[in-house]
Amino acid sequence: MFGGTLHEITLLINIVVALVVAFIGGIIARRIGLPTIVGYLLAGIAIGPFTPGFVGDTETIAQLAELGVIFLMFGVGLHFSLNDLWRVRGVAIPGALGQMTLSTLLAFGLSQLWGWSVSSGIVLGLAISIASTVVLLRGLMDNGLLNTPHGQAAVGWLVLEDIATVLILVLMPTLANTSGSFDWGALGITVLKAGAFVLLILFVGRRLIPWLLLSIAHTRSRELFILAILAITLGTAMGAAELFGVSLALGAFVAGVVVSESPLSHQVGADVFPFREAFAVLFFVSIGMLVNPVYLFDNVGYVLALTVLIVVGKYVVTLLLGFLFPWQARTALVVASGLSQIGEFSFILGQAGIMFGLLNRDQYSLILAGALLSITVNPLMFRLITPTEKILQRFPRLWKVLDRHGPAPLPAEEMLKGHVVIVGYGRVGRHIVNLLEQMGIPGLVIDADAGRVDEVKRRGIPTLYGDASNSEVLTYAGLGRARALVVTGPDESTSELVVASARDLAPGLPIIARASSEEGIKQLAELGAQDVIHPELEGGLEIVRHTLLTLGFPVHEIMRYVDAVRHDHYDMQVNTEEEHRLLHDLINASGNIEVTWMRLEEGNPIIGQTLAGANLRARTGASVVAILRGRELMANPKSSTAFEAGDRIGFIGDPEQIERIGKVLSEGEVRDMGVE
Repeated sequence: MFGGTLHEITLLINIVVALVVAFIGGIIARRIGLPTIVGYLLAGIAIGPFTPGFVGDTETIAQLAELGVIFLMFGVGLHFSLNDLWRVRGVAIPGALGQMTLSTLLAFGLSQLWGWSVSSGIVLGLAISIASTVVLLRGLMDNGLLNTPHGQAAVGWLVLEDIATVLILVLMPTLANTSGSFDWGALGITVLKAGAFVLLILFVGRRLIPWLLLSIAHTRSRELFILAILAITLGTAMGAAELFGVSLALGAFVAGVVVSESPLSHQVGADVFPFREAFAVLFFVSIGMLVNPVYLFDNVGYVLALTVLIVVGKYVVTLLLGFLFPWQARTALVVASGLSQIGEFSFILGQAGIMFGLLNRDQYSLILAGALLSITVNPLMFRLITPTEKILQRFPRLWKVLDRHGPAPLPAEEMLKGHVVIVGYGRVGRHIVNLLEQMGIPGLVIDADAGRVDEVKRRGIPTLYGDASNSEVLTYAGLGRARALVVTGPDESTSELVVASARDLAPGLPIIARASSEEGIKQLAELGAQDVIHPELEGGLEIVRHTLLTLGFPVHEIMRYVDAVRHDHYDMQVNTEEEHRLLHDLINASGNIEVTWMRLEEGNPIIGQTLAGANLRARTGASVVAILRGRELMANPKSSTAFEAGDRIGFIGDPEQIERIGKVLSEGEVRDMGVE
């Protein structure tokens, strides 16, 4: 059955090897604090044709990488929002256009010094002018900047760059004209085709696709829904390329924009996410396979010059734009740091350049090397934001020009103290937030769903956007100043990562976590969660509590026993010394002493008398242990405390004493006893 040779399953071998090597590279990159993209690119180099050992099939992996491009651009379209872009238009529109123009000119000038052709120089300039979406979002998220005004400006800037990338890909074939003159006719035809495709999809697809997704959703088949998403994404991209002659990237982007109109867009994003991530990894691996380390080593001067242009040149260009436009200084610094790198869209443009004969593979290798190095140093650029701000502030005149809007207020989460951090704003998280708000206790919500984050922000509650289990966002939650951390999500693997990270950041912080299995309860407890709640088992424990209350056991003793069971991971067997002792106390308390609350109605003769004057303990044996007056609880009230109408009085005593106090409090008994 398995007698065939391995070449018969070349596709499977290449997928397996590429994913395994990418996994190893990604793990190593994260361990040393670098973006995972660096690990994926290095993995591609390791299995590429220019390094010893296993050599992957470049053509096979490149075809799979096309799927990565399609899903990446679909994701950009799915999350594209004109409203978000419009809110930061004052920064994003002039900034993105200005930075792309100046960066392209700088790179073009450098390419002419190297003796490249004009078309190659233009492609190089366009490639380095566009930053990586993945790297920027990760950097903003890891530094707690994503949901700040500065981070939103950077994201809007990037959205405009993404739109420009789509337009550049549409116009790329006109650069490949070999006649020596610009073919305006070809450009016009290309633009008309792209326009016809966009109009067709927007007018027809906007009605058809959301209706189709809703119809599939009513079948209650998850498989059909996912297949519908894949068919729409890939079918639109292929139709754009085959019928209209435009790029796959444009087709996927427009498909995403149309699907975003559907009320099911959030579910679509969640379902397409695994495909996007898996094929994006193969895309980055395929890029790495094109890098020739020997060529880069022989041309290390070119590599360093291009990297300096990307990291330093783009940074300086963005800051210069900050002097020209009335932005906040910190906004300019955050945007400059986030965009001083290039990534996936630069790769896409470079591949298009190779396909149209505008770049050769050695020139493309320089772009890839610049991307690899700029991505590697990008986390450092974010760490330099505050030191750079302090250096610039030493020059008041310069700072005044750069910071014309004045200093931005600190994010709400940076001012919090004594707050509760809630990870996850689902049904449970929302209930906790509501309760904390009513009690006046400050809270901070962390969630990776943009819609939920917007909802929390509208309520005026501090929030951080990001995956608490897969980024550095927890470091910006002020865990060292917090009163507690509550992890509400049902996914135990995610909760375990959050609890482990939180325990490292704040060793003494109380942590409450949610579990969905008995194994998860023990694992979360071992990782440092003081209280682990299992909703199903908690329901059983609540039944036990109500049963004991019905049988007349004292509330306080029941609560002590229930807490002991909960801390023993819901083990109902009485097998610890503490549980034996508490059960013994529970039984003894139920047989000998009873706590009873009685209400003083209007007109009761005891009203107005002091505790000492009534002399209730001497006459009945029952003791007054508390008085509840309105919302005020007086425990062990003083002898000078006077009784008032409406008071709820708590008595402790055996059944006979409680029966006697009931008679004493009746009007006739009190008079007979001579109470004045």
